[in-house]
This record gives sequence, structure tokens and C-alpha cells, in this order.
Amino acid sequence: LLRVLLRPGDHLIFGHDAYGGTFRLIDSVFAEWGITYTVVDTTSTDAIAAAITSDTKLVWLETPSNPALAITDIAVVAELLDGPQLVVDNTFASPYLQNPLALGADHVLHSTTKYLGGHSDVVGGVVVTNSAKLDEELAFLQGGAGAIPSVFDAYLTARGIKTLAVRMDRHCDNAEAIARHLQQSPKVKAVLYPGLESHPGHEVALRQMRRFGAMISVRFHDEAAARAFCLATRLICLAESLGGVESLVEHPATMTHQSVTGSTLEVPRDLVRISIGIEDLDDLIADIDAALAAVE
Repeated sequence: LLRVLLRPGDHLIFGHDAYGGTFRLIDSVFAEWGITYTVVDTTSTDAIAAAITSDTKLVWLETPSNPALAITDIAVVAELLDGPQLVVDNTFASPYLQNPLALGADHVLHSTTKYLGGHSDVVGGVVVTNSAKLDEELAFLQGGAGAIPSVFDAYLTARGIKTLAVRMDRHCDNAEAIARHLQQSPKVKAVLYPGLESHPGHEVALRQMRRFGAMISVRFHDEAAARAFCLATRLICLAESLGGVESLVEHPATMTHQSVTGSTLEVPRDLVRISIGIEDLDDLIADIDAALAAVE
């Protein structure tokens, strides 16, 4: 998508808490093509407006973001832009919980590896756009570069979509209960989850999401506590992925977001990201409590 939308000399804006792989792609690959970028807090419309230049062609949003779970008002950003295209990575929400095109976005991205596939057995991604012209350009690029999934991957994704609604409801039920449970622990410094009234993006999430998703980030009092928690869970597996039926936990600073170390996107080392699955809620809470007990 970026290859089609951007040309050498163009400028893009993206969030200060974007996914590490996104930063690596933009900072390493696209920088070599002459693409410049500005990193801002996308939850601030003023910050986005101040970063726009005559060369700005694209604003890239993650909402909820990975792993800080920040919420950006898609409709407000879309109204602000006059010329630059608005791209939204909707992976954390899935189309069941949030529809950025209906809120004014130009293009939407999903990792089909995550909630759309839902079973941690497929690798892929999808671009959704309202532009017939862009659709033609992407189809041409697919044919020329071979950027297409295998038939079996496409089958697995289609299979997963059939159960997306029922899975997302269970994911959200579990996540909402677990987020509130984690809030009660003195070993937890903060719970980052847009479904909590204490979350700064809660009101925006209420407007643009049907529910609040299944990703929770937890900040402990120090890195040692965060690592101890990650290593102590048993039902919840230590792994980098997310969005599958099984619950996963990871330490972003040393795993998924290691590439942003030392940059303005650096993740707090006391932060743990949990992808809440569809297991029995009591079993998940018991596992979390056992892990918390291992934190000194």
C-alpha cells in the first residue's frame, strides 16, 4: 500500500507508539527511497496539524495502538486532512469492532494472521479501500510482484472469518473482566485498556468501537516485575503473536518492539502486553493470579 501511495520526497506522519515492525519498515526501507516522516502523538489533533507540510501525503494511524492501547479519533483526523490520505491499521479492533472507512479513513489494513484468521495458523494481510483506482494499482502490483497469499492461507482466513463475531464477543467478555481484575492488584502500576473508564481514550472508543477489544497492556513497578510475570504464566503462553483463540503474553521492549529501542517510539520496559483468548475466564484469572504471586 505504501509503495503505491508514496513517491520519493513524500512525507508521512505516524504515531509515537506505533508497532515496532511498522517503524522498522518506514525508518529503514522507505527512508532509503527518500520518504521522510514525522512521529507525533496521534491522539492530539493539534500535533497532527502541526506536523503536516506541503509534502505530507499520508497519515498512518493505529487505534487501538500497539502496545500502548492509545485511541485516536478517526473521524476527527479524517476531517482535519485536506489532501493527505488517511490509513488506519485496524488489526487490534478487527472489522467486527471498528470500521474506519465509515469514519472517514481512505484505506484500512488488517493482519489476517490475527483476529480474522483467529487460530494462529495463517500468515497474511489485507488492504481495504474505497478507491477503485487504488484497487486497480494494487491488483497490478500483486500480479507483477506476486504479493498474494497461498490458496490454503486464503482458505484458512475465510474459515476464520466465519467465526469472527462469536470469537470477538468472547474475547471482549474475557478482556473486560480481566482488565478490571488486574486493576485491583497492588503489584500493577497501571492497566492500559480502552474499556476502563480511567483510560484517556475511553470516550472516543465508546463512539467509534462496538466494544473495546481483547488486548490489554499492563505496567508493573519495574522491568524485573514485568519479566517475572511473563515467565510465570502457564495457561497463557509467552509468545509474540496475538489475536488467536489462545491467550498470549509478551514483553514488548525485548520482543515485538525491540527495533524501536533508543528511538522516540521506545516502549517502557515495565510494560507487558497480553492478548486475551477465549479460554474459560476463571482459568485465565487463576493463571494471572499465580503469575502475580511470583512478582516480588
